[in-house]
Amino acid sequence: MIGPGAPAPDFELPNQDGEPVRLSTLRGRTIVLYFYPKADTPGCTTQACSIRERGAEYSDAGARVIGVSPDPVKKVKRFHDKQSLDFTLLADENHAVCEDYGVWVEKSMYGKTYWGAQRSTFIIGADGVVAHVIPKVSPKTHDDEVLKVLAELGSTDK
Repeated sequence: MIGPGAPAPDFELPNQDGEPVRLSTLRGRTIVLYFYPKADTPGCTTQACSIRERGAEYSDAGARVIGVSPDPVKKVKRFHDKQSLDFTLLADENHAVCEDYGVWVEKSMYGKTYWGAQRSTFIIGADGVVAHVIPKVSPKTHDDEVLKVLAELGSTDK
C-alpha cells in the first residue's frame, strides 16, 4: 500500500456515467480517494450515504470525494442513482487502480478466500502527493476520521 509522502499514482477511470476521470486533472484541490469493495452492499451503502449526508463538511474542508470500486460502470451507476449520491464514483473493473494503490488484497469470508478491494482511504494534497492514509476503514467512523485529518491538515484549497 502506498503511504504518505508518495506521489498519488495517476489513473483514468470511467465515472458512474461512463465519462473518463483522470486524477492528475484534479490537482490544485484536496482529494479524498476512497476504495470500497462492492456497490450496493450494506457497509458500502452506509459509507456512501454518510459521505453524501456530510458533503457540506467535505466541501468546507476544501476536499472533493471520489469513490472507487472494482464494479462495472453499470453497477456503479445503479448504486449512485439509487442512493442519490452527489459525488463521483469510479469503476475500476479490472482492479488496476486498486493494485496501484495496494488495496487489492486476498480476503476471507465464511472459510472462502477471494481477492477484492480493501476498504481504504487516501487523502491526496493539492500537489498530488498522498498526505494521509487510512488503511482499514470502518464505514461507520469513516467521515469522522477523514474530516478530522482534513482539519489537521488545514486544507484550504477550495
